[in-house]
Amino acid sequence: MSAMKDRMLAGEPYRADDPAITADLERAARLIERFNHGSVEDPQGRLAILRELLGSLGEGAWIRPPFHCDHGYQTHIGPRSFVNFQAVFLDVARITIGADVQIGPNVQLLTATHPVEPAARRAGWESAEPITIGDNVWLGGGVIVLAGVTVGENTVVGAGAVVTRDLPGNVVAVGNPARPIRDLSERT
Repeated sequence: MSAMKDRMLAGEPYRADDPAITADLERAARLIERFNHGSVEDPQGRLAILRELLGSLGEGAWIRPPFHCDHGYQTHIGPRSFVNFQAVFLDVARITIGADVQIGPNVQLLTATHPVEPAARRAGWESAEPITIGDNVWLGGGVIVLAGVTVGENTVVGAGAVVTRDLPGNVVAVGNPARPIRDLSERT
């Protein structure tokens, strides 16, 4: 492992042009291409590719192709969770998805960030913060979850919402930026 990759995994600023990081990106790209272009008549083959690509994939979990991610090994998906078409997981930092999660089409989980300062950005520095999606969450179509965010268990995030801050469990959240509009903890 390289010092730059160590920095990336520690959540510190890093440069993505590091050879060890580039090798990881190329490995993931090859596996993603195989997954996305695999035969619909070979679900077990596609499942084997996902298990090789991802950090972990729980029993009964599934991703519908096409799917895109940076590294793969930084993504962990719990049992019985479902990810619909066109998901984009920028998993420079860890992405943890709980059990029984429903992720709609065109959802983006974006752990990567870039410096606001022009000189640091021009020099190629990047960083990332983890994303955690709790158990039984539903992310509607087109939801974007930004770096460093945790979505609490049983929460529903409405279609097209942009989640810029943590959301508590047991709420319905909508908008840009997403904000809770209804408490679900009182419902049976």
